Amino acid sequence: MRYQILATSVLLILLGVHVIGQERQPADALLLEVDGAIGPAVSDFIERGIERAHEEGARAVIIRLDTPGGLDTSMRVIIKSILASSLPVIVHVAPSGARAASAGTYILYASHFAAMAPATNLGAATPVPIGPGMTPSQEDRSGKGKDSDDADRSADGDEKPEVEDPVSAQKAMGRKVINDAVAYIRGLAELRGRNAEWAEQAVRGGASLSAEEALAKNVIEAIAEDVDELLAALDGRTIVIRDSEHRLDTGSWRVETVVPDWRTKLLAVITNPNVAYMLMLLGIYGIFFELYNPGAIVPGVVGAIALVLALYALHVLPVNYAGVALILIGISLMVAELFMPSFGALGVGGVVSFIIGSIILIDTDVEAYTVSMPLVATVGVVAGVMFSATILIAMRQRRRPVVSGREEMVGARAEALASFSGSGRVRAHGEIWSAHASEPVELGQRLRIKSIDGLVLEVEPDREEK
Repeated sequence: MRYQILATSVLLILLGVHVIGQERQPADALLLEVDGAIGPAVSDFIERGIERAHEEGARAVIIRLDTPGGLDTSMRVIIKSILASSLPVIVHVAPSGARAASAGTYILYASHFAAMAPATNLGAATPVPIGPGMTPSQEDRSGKGKDSDDADRSADGDEKPEVEDPVSAQKAMGRKVINDAVAYIRGLAELRGRNAEWAEQAVRGGASLSAEEALAKNVIEAIAEDVDELLAALDGRTIVIRDSEHRLDTGSWRVETVVPDWRTKLLAVITNPNVAYMLMLLGIYGIFFELYNPGAIVPGVVGAIALVLALYALHVLPVNYAGVALILIGISLMVAELFMPSFGALGVGGVVSFIIGSIILIDTDVEAYTVSMPLVATVGVVAGVMFSATILIAMRQRRRPVVSGREEMVGARAEALASFSGSGRVRAHGEIWSAHASEPVELGQRLRIKSIDGLVLEVEPDREEK
């Protein structure tokens, strides 16, 4: 009977597994939703999503995009994954009201098929400003750096010798960044057969387009409000991937939305510059406290974990290592102030170094990936207050009377252990001392210590005793 029950249970389990395996059909397309700035967490999410689509035998990957832009390094990781994909990667700027600005424009241009929902926009792909008050378009319109007949001729019509205007290092670097971005997006446009001229305008002049204008200018292939309309627009389309044509039959496609897992969520948290900044400070202070109090264990463990997480986050973020060095120097100087009598010079220098390092820590103009200035100010004020409080406590300690050693014995009280005139024995601080008095002393009389000569106390009767 037992064997029959066991066999029946095993059979039911196997049957259930078979039914579940039959019910779970692989999706025809995976939908990856991006809502926010492009950063390390987003690039990792998309990269692994495309890999999963290949492993599960999906026919395409759809990226629903709504982003104000993001980090250049993360954007390039996403684009490399799209270009390396043997499956069609479709970018859909949605829902209505969404945008694919800055880095989002590059990702859209890299896609095999691009669509936008009504009332969406893309563009404004200028990577960085050229200089104070000067954008690339303004520089071009001003005529600087270009040949001009009016500029090259003198008032009497004679040609002037060519003289190159000096270019500042900041402008030169700005031009290099802009030209690199232009070449990059033009290459993507030419690869996908999209409008390369407008792509260059989006980089040089920060141009933007609505969905309807983008369709008219051959920037996108379709306008679709939702996934159903997108699949309808894709149905029957032929997409070229690595010189191979792929005809899409999307009429019966099943689309599965990929939900970010714990790894993506954790990466999104620790790569937040403010969180990474606090983890770094927690790690440094935890290790300092462990070194100052060996055996405390908890500060060292917490500090080590926090520091490793911070180092990982800083590794994938655009970090200015001069900022990291200034923060470490600042903390070291504040700690050194506790052990070296510099009258506050080390501490003040440490606070200044710490604040400057915090301000320049993240080297990017992307607002979503900069350290919050209120946070820097708060941490700087707290560090300054703690340093000031430490100095104040130390100064008060210097003014307090000595509570140990020979100096503390002077003025302390003693008790005569026997009557004597001249030399005798007394009890002071629970110890028996040899004593000398200029007046006769009675047994048990209360005395006060005047001075110490070697191991002999000079005592006198305590006048204050009642």
